[in-house]
Amino acid sequence: MKYRTISDNLRTQLKRSGILRMALAGSETTDQDGHGETFLLRAVRIAAVVALYWFVSITMVFLNNYLLDNRELDAPLFVTFYQCVVTVGLCWLMQLLATLCPGLIDFPSVKFDLKTSREVLPLSVVFIGMITFNNLCLKHVGVAFYTVGRSLSTVFNVLLSYIILKQTTSLKAILCCGIILGGFWLGVDQEGIAGSLSWSGVFFGVIASACVSMNAIYTKKVMPAVDGNIWKLSYYNNINASVLFLPLILVFGEFGRVFSFSRLTDLGFWGMMTLGGVFGFAIGYVTGLQIKYTSPLTHNVSGTAKACAQTVIAVVYNSSSKSLLWWTSNMMVLGGSSAYTWVKSLEMKKTPHREPQDSAKEKLLPGEKGNMGV
Repeated sequence: MKYRTISDNLRTQLKRSGILRMALAGSETTDQDGHGETFLLRAVRIAAVVALYWFVSITMVFLNNYLLDNRELDAPLFVTFYQCVVTVGLCWLMQLLATLCPGLIDFPSVKFDLKTSREVLPLSVVFIGMITFNNLCLKHVGVAFYTVGRSLSTVFNVLLSYIILKQTTSLKAILCCGIILGGFWLGVDQEGIAGSLSWSGVFFGVIASACVSMNAIYTKKVMPAVDGNIWKLSYYNNINASVLFLPLILVFGEFGRVFSFSRLTDLGFWGMMTLGGVFGFAIGYVTGLQIKYTSPLTHNVSGTAKACAQTVIAVVYNSSSKSLLWWTSNMMVLGGSSAYTWVKSLEMKKTPHREPQDSAKEKLLPGEKGNMGV
């Protein structure tokens, strides 16, 4: 009996010392690839990925607002066209780097195929509408109201999924959409009272939200044409968009505005334009990175928090004074969006036959894919 007690005490001390060593070492865990890593290292990496996503997304919105708010150059279609061209160029560059450094950079090898381009064309038309109206909304309402102005994507997701895909939505999810709608109308009302409401900006925001939802639906339909690879899709999408933008720029008379622009030969201007394209390309990468190292649900929560921080930064930067109801409208929109994400994630868990990557794609497509993002 005495020996058993001594043995038990010894085992307890060894377990405690083992736990202590693990704690001091950072609670060693196993990552997705099966390699051991400390909890601290994993937490730092996740924090770095989320911070990178926030930086790229917020900077991209403010940079696009700066480019579109240029009163000397009223050419939003040209700005968007140029950023699509930059994205195509970056895809070529990434392919070259992947060939030269295969162990360091992973990017699919894509050779332009006319048949694939035609299959992606319907999506490209919707894509053009999405980024164009997204830019027009940002141009007219500014960054502060942008979150509310572009908040109806979730509502259109539910509506178009029912009309096109015949998919029904639960009562809880519909209630979340009701909160978003309420926040949208309250925000419009408060902007009107403040005298800063742009009805054209609100209209462009609603159309952009509808295009975001259509983009998600059409993306799923054309994914097989590009072997399910999001980078191949981006490549073909931006090539098609670059070609389709040219007649639109001509029809709306933007070529004349561009050629008469006083800073047309200014390297600083083209540097900012190119930087906008680089950030537009980068948002697709950092979005996928955040989903990879966290989860689709965490990505949406992070996106909601980022939108809140983005609004606060815009209000502080512009030294604006907003009413309590204005802030309430933003909280309703963000809260409704977060609640909808949470409800849908619970519903997906209750559907065992559904593949995990499907939900990841769903979370990626409506929110932060493409040149302009949210």
